Amino acid sequence: MFFANADPRVLGYLGRALSLEFSAVQQYATQARLAASWGLAAASERLQAEATEETEHASRIIGRMLALGVAPNASQLRPVRLGGSLRELLLHDEELELALVQLYSDATRHCARMGDHDNRMFFETLLEEERAHGTALARWIEELEGSSAQAVAGERTGGLR
Repeated sequence: MFFANADPRVLGYLGRALSLEFSAVQQYATQARLAASWGLAAASERLQAEATEETEHASRIIGRMLALGVAPNASQLRPVRLGGSLRELLLHDEELELALVQLYSDATRHCARMGDHDNRMFFETLLEEERAHGTALARWIEELEGSSAQAVAGERTGGLR
């Protein structure tokens, strides 16, 4: 039997983080399969790589929870959000990444206020990684939108540039 000896709010942040990270794994893995079915092999590989990275985050959170004396329990998985285009998928992913960034920001601030250096550093590391994911997603969306704008411009000019 486990007995938690940590701040209950830190444990709450860890529990919510685990649920969100597993939600991200589920969403990215599902979207990777969908993109593959659309014939978008490169996008599928990229989404699968994101699923793998989010699995690593979940594993680190599980390790942290065990170290703090609690059994992990991701009980609030979000439903997978799909769409009819790669852009729609990525917009849903961006929302999920923003939720993770907000959670890790809140957790980092709480730990800083409490003087809990170890957990602050733990959450801060995850925060920076999720910010990087968010930035990469935003760039990918911009690339897709740029490609769409170029295609539309090409259609308007009869394909001439």
